[in-house]
Amino acid sequence: MPPAPGPADLPGTSRSTSATIQPNILRYLVVVADEHGVDLRPLLKRMGLDETVMRSAALRVSYRQGSAVIRRALDLTGDEHLGLKVGAAQHLTAWGLLGFALMADDTLHHAIETGVKYQNLSGAMVVWSAAVSEEDDAFVLRADLPDPAMDSAVACFLTEEAFASVVTLSRLSVGPLFAPRVVEFSFPPPRQRDLYDALFGCPVRFGAATNRMVIDSAWARARMPGRDPVSYASTLEMLDAQLASRRDQQDLLEVLEISVAQGLPMVPSFSEQARRHATSERTLRRRLAECGTTYEALVEGVRRERVEQLLLRPELTLRDIARRAGFSDERALRRAVRRWHGASPVQLRERMRTARL
Repeated sequence: MPPAPGPADLPGTSRSTSATIQPNILRYLVVVADEHGVDLRPLLKRMGLDETVMRSAALRVSYRQGSAVIRRALDLTGDEHLGLKVGAAQHLTAWGLLGFALMADDTLHHAIETGVKYQNLSGAMVVWSAAVSEEDDAFVLRADLPDPAMDSAVACFLTEEAFASVVTLSRLSVGPLFAPRVVEFSFPPPRQRDLYDALFGCPVRFGAATNRMVIDSAWARARMPGRDPVSYASTLEMLDAQLASRRDQQDLLEVLEISVAQGLPMVPSFSEQARRHATSERTLRRRLAECGTTYEALVEGVRRERVEQLLLRPELTLRDIARRAGFSDERALRRAVRRWHGASPVQLRERMRTARL
């Protein structure tokens, strides 16, 4: 029997494989890519995200799916400002119920705080935080990456998209003259800065310690034109219910991912997982469907992550990796890696090794 995986093999809780993100960014990315003459639909279809699925309000994607589509879109369009353009193309209606709550809020400051509170319902792929800076008499909005080791091009896209969407939606709400005091990005200066200056209408700095936007207090206090306390309060009740349901879904996915990861190379059967959760297989299958995934997809995501981790260890052979990740043999491993990455395990290992240099 294969030896049990050691501590170094066991990943911590990872949300990269869980389908929990509303695909708002991907929907707008398709539109902007079309303007470049690039059709992303075949790629989305190969990932199980055909046009019918993409129109579903219940659709959720994983960080891994979202990042893969963004990376491919950057390659196909060759546009280093793609994130800015996707952010600038958005509207509050894309955020559904949360967008309505923001329009009914009292001030821009409070609307941004509401957006931060319910960011897990907005399709955001960065981690937002906001705070008042009394020293600067300003309101500061910060965007952090969910994974510091994320592909640098994807990271740049996500931070650009994040701040471009905030500025665009703020102008749609409080007026076209809105502009931050300053926008700071942690990535190096781009070759061309004209689009940043034109979009943000304020000083833009690069190579900063964090990704942040500073908003003058006068703009932060600007009243939202659609403010309605009653509509706002009733909408928050519905958002709170959605947030509680989402937490339950994330908890379920993370518990299952950990269970599979700790069990590798042996994968607990679906019936065993149902027994562990003191529920029926039918109920567990329904709960996973509500999360936008299946047990098979979840197992594949954990295996994929394990393979990628093991490929970074040069002392392991492909046979070792296949065994530890629960594949029957090297051929099964090669087929899986080819399906995930369009490359052989050897090619992927070299690609990952080069990326870490």
